[in-house]
Amino acid sequence: MCGIVGLFAKTPAVEAALGAHLATMLAAMAERGPDSAGFAVYGAGEAGRMKFTLRPPAGSDADALLARLGIPDSDIFARGSHAVLRVPVAQAEFARTALARVAPDTVIVGTGAHMELYKEVGLPAEVARGFRLAEMRGSHGIGHTRMATESAVTTDGAHPFSTGADQCLVHNGSLSNHNALRRELRRLGYGFATENDTEVAAVYLTAQMQAGLSLEAALRGALDDLDGFYTFVVGTGTGFAVLRDPIACKPAVMAETADFVAFGTEYRALAALPGIESARVWEPKPATVYAWER
Repeated sequence: MCGIVGLFAKTPAVEAALGAHLATMLAAMAERGPDSAGFAVYGAGEAGRMKFTLRPPAGSDADALLARLGIPDSDIFARGSHAVLRVPVAQAEFARTALARVAPDTVIVGTGAHMELYKEVGLPAEVARGFRLAEMRGSHGIGHTRMATESAVTTDGAHPFSTGADQCLVHNGSLSNHNALRRELRRLGYGFATENDTEVAAVYLTAQMQAGLSLEAALRGALDDLDGFYTFVVGTGTGFAVLRDPIACKPAVMAETADFVAFGTEYRALAALPGIESARVWEPKPATVYAWER
């Protein structure tokens, strides 16, 4: 099952309400994925700084963690069960090393100049409330509601998966060759935190782009290299892209107005968006990359 949503703002009004719209869209997909949910929100960022979205052990104090890390000119704030650490770009590798040394039980959920990524076990509406998604603003965002079929119901197994800076992926479907592809990617030096097939797709795209391909070219390559049925929505620092497999048996719908571009696994995820009644609405074609960037 699973449900996917995405929203790309074209106007300041939609940017200001991006989190509220995403929260409504996620809640609408609860029946497709009631066991966990997650989302990534992208904003303008701050020049020269990198954000680490972290999941510390339950009961941890974010300010105490910051003091133990000892990263110059850095700050941290808690949001639900996660925390966002902001550091100068020049200190990013030091921050990663320091986290591994002084806080090995703290999970790095995602990194990037523009992206914050949050995910937890629970009903989508509860997850959105726990992270105060409705308060967030941004240029674009993607989200996922999960019904686990291939791995345990855990926070680590929830989507989105982020394996590159400002890059994350959500997925509805199932890959049949993910074990073989995981072995090949491990041989190339890439690591994995879960047995989830979606993480394999995320790492695959990261590897392709690190080899010099654009996101669009990497997604076209996925049509040859990934077997199975899938719908992907991939977030980047400048926008998001959508790809369905050549059979496209998983549902998907898109809508565009002068104010936004939206994606949903079902139309009901889009039904509450302002101006949806006058939107151009269509089903994305199989084996076709759709991308929006600013």
